[in-house]
Formats: sequence, C-alpha cells, structure tokens
Amino acid sequence: MAKRRKLSNPLALTVMVLLAERSMHPYEIAQTLRRRGKQHSVKINFGSLYTVVQNLEKHGYVEVAGVQREGNRPERTLYGITEAGRTEMLDWLSDLIAVPAAEFPAFDTALSLLPVLPPDEVAELLADREQAQAMQAAALRGVLAQLGGRLPRVFVVETEYQVHMIEAQLEWIRNFRKELDEATISGIEEWKSFHETGEVPQDWKDMDQQDIVLDPAREA
Repeated sequence: MAKRRKLSNPLALTVMVLLAERSMHPYEIAQTLRRRGKQHSVKINFGSLYTVVQNLEKHGYVEVAGVQREGNRPERTLYGITEAGRTEMLDWLSDLIAVPAAEFPAFDTALSLLPVLPPDEVAELLADREQAQAMQAAALRGVLAQLGGRLPRVFVVETEYQVHMIEAQLEWIRNFRKELDEATISGIEEWKSFHETGEVPQDWKDMDQQDIVLDPAREA
C-alpha cells in the first residue's frame, strides 16, 4: 500500500524531478515542462507553480539555491532540491510505479451504472466516445512523433503508454458495441425489459439477494 504523504499533488513530484536535474526558477520549470510536452501527462496549472514550489520549500523538500540576473530583467529566485526532497521524490515515484492505486476513473464509474440507460442509447453514446477517443489517439500519436524527433524515448514513454491505453479502450468499445448491436451480451433481455416496462426484472432482484464478492482483496 502506498504511504500517506505530506504532499500529494503530482505536480509537486514533477517539480522535484526537474530540480533534481538542476536548480531552476518557477518560470524555467514551466518552460521545461512545456518543451518536454508534460502537459499531456501531468495536470499542470502553470499559474500555481509558485504555490507548489512554496509548499515544497515549506516541507523542506526544496530550498533557495541562488538568484539569477539577466540584463535588465527582474531577479529570479532559483530553487534546488534538498536531500530530504530527493529521498521523498525517489520514494514517491517508486511507490507510483510499483503499487497499483485504486484511482476510480470516471469512465469506469459510468460503465458500472450502464443499466439505467437503454442499450440502444448506450451503443450510440459509445460510438460518440469511440470517435472522440480515435481523434485523441491520433493527436497523441502526432505529439509522440513530434517529441520523439527531439527527445530520447525515455522522456516520452508516458505519452506512448497513453496512446496504447486509449487504443486498448477503443478495441474494447468496438467489441462491446458489437455485442450490443447483436444482442449477445448476457442480461440484455432483462436490460431491455427494464426500459420497456419500467419494472425491475426478477433476475435483478434475485441478484441483489446474493452474496456476490467482486473485490479481489476480499476474495484473497
């Protein structure tokens, strides 16, 4: 199980990783994130970077490393990572990679509630999602091609992963829509009946009386 941390904002981890490379001021951090295309994998509010850096400093993870002067521009405070910050960064990143987290994506939640919508409507909505996801995958492939021409693969693996996940979801959607169209998915007759009559099918009522365990942790 991942440990509870003083800071949980992934942007804080991202900032520490950049500062582990070299000392930077917040504006340079923002520019580096843009150049590396990290806005496609980390929820970045560039206006909040200063707050993130301040919070990291408050907890002793970063510290003032100097001041940068360039011509007539205002002085900019440079921040560097501390030993405590380096330890936290490595531990946090290791946890994220090794320990699966229950993230409860919105689409998973929607799929768990499908029966409240008629099967035909679900098929149409999934067709809309399929189209949108296909466009997103194409756009990310474009980003990947652009970044891949400028950066080593190690810096773009998260975008590569995103493309593969979207394409896997697309394949699942296409197969599920086919099952809906051909009415081969189990339980579809009761599903249709629920929307035709407004009555909860007896099978559903019986199901709610069963002690069905869907939690792998409980089964173990």
